[in-house]
Amino acid sequence: MVLRFALLTTLAFSVAGFSSAAEKMSLDSEKSKINFVGSKPDGKHPGGFKEFTADAVVDLEDPSNGSLEIVIKSASLFSDSDKLTNHLKSPDFFDVRKHPKITFKATKITHSDGEEKASITGNMTMLGKEVEVTIPVAAKVTESEITLTANFKIDRTKWGMVYGKGKIDDEVPVTAVLVLTR
Repeated sequence: MVLRFALLTTLAFSVAGFSSAAEKMSLDSEKSKINFVGSKPDGKHPGGFKEFTADAVVDLEDPSNGSLEIVIKSASLFSDSDKLTNHLKSPDFFDVRKHPKITFKATKITHSDGEEKASITGNMTMLGKEVEVTIPVAAKVTESEITLTANFKIDRTKWGMVYGKGKIDDEVPVTAVLVLTR
């Protein structure tokens, strides 16, 4: 997720005609979001995280020199039900006391020239386990900011989150919107 966004940021700057020197970007936390939808045969529950940081450095000439680090405060988790939110914070799911953060660090960024889309592969660490994921990202660029949008699914069981297996869907849709400013 971290480097994934760095590539998109680089791609976005090149599309907008920004200079090619490495540049540090700041996260606009008011406009950014990370949400998910948990589902089971008889319903769905939207949720997400209220607190996270993202540090991004963009190098337009060589995207591999860029970086993006995303750190999510797991206790900032929310859902559409207080009871469910408390259960999601328990050891059955996110175990927020034992695992206070979720991170993503990109390792490979690929994109097609002239397109505002990229694919970012990186390591996501959750529940103390690191798993490689590949995330598609789209970028929207203005003079003052870059908006990166990612819609993807993760298999929660890859991190050992197996509570309710067979009754709760393993694949969880995630939407991340990061607004980075100069």
